[in-house]
Amino acid sequence: MAGLALLALIAPGVRAAEDPAAPVLIQAHPHTAMALPLPPPPPRIFAITPERRALLNTIRFAEGTWANGDDVGYRIMFGGGLMPSLERHPDRVVRTARYASAAAGAYQFMPFTWNMVSRSLGIAAFGPQVQDQGAIYLIQRRGALALADQGVFSPLLAAKLAPEWASFPTLAGRSFYGQPVKRFHDLKRFYDDNLGRLRGQLTVAAAEPPKPACTPATSLRCQLESLERLGPRSRTSSL
Repeated sequence: MAGLALLALIAPGVRAAEDPAAPVLIQAHPHTAMALPLPPPPPRIFAITPERRALLNTIRFAEGTWANGDDVGYRIMFGGGLMPSLERHPDRVVRTARYASAAAGAYQFMPFTWNMVSRSLGIAAFGPQVQDQGAIYLIQRRGALALADQGVFSPLLAAKLAPEWASFPTLAGRSFYGQPVKRFHDLKRFYDDNLGRLRGQLTVAAAEPPKPACTPATSLRCQLESLERLGPRSRTSSL
């Protein structure tokens, strides 16, 4: 997401820094400084740790949008249909035999919830990364982010999120909204397995440090190594 220009005000006579990368400084009279418009706040970005990703995946599993982890789950609307575009929330009511809902996306955002989330975070569109950020914001808003970061899927964590996602059980094991609910043990089993896989991937990546660059790059040895990385087809075309 694009950064925002910084507007700074200094009193007359103060010399600006001579660093070309420094922000532009504008002199203004103290009495008129407060009248200048302020830039909009930058978008809030949450880090995606293995613990947070495992909880996000578990929410998708509970909401029926896991789709084996494929991105198509981000396009699912209530009832199982797919939205044609991820440019915006579709805001379309779908009716089934028992329910009617306009929920959409991997985390089944209702339109009014998504409007609140997008305004609070300063985000647009409805793509996968944006939906992930919106879900973490809702987790934080329910006071559950610190619990999520512990890496333990507990009954208390599920209960804190039950008012946000109807498929999560309360401490009594029921849906907060009287809708179909996933059993806690099924959610915990999915979460534990998912977190184990994510942590394993992180451990493997950390155990394989990148190979240092060959130097000097112009040497015959470095050029041959570069050709080996390109593969036989590219090496033949280079000769």
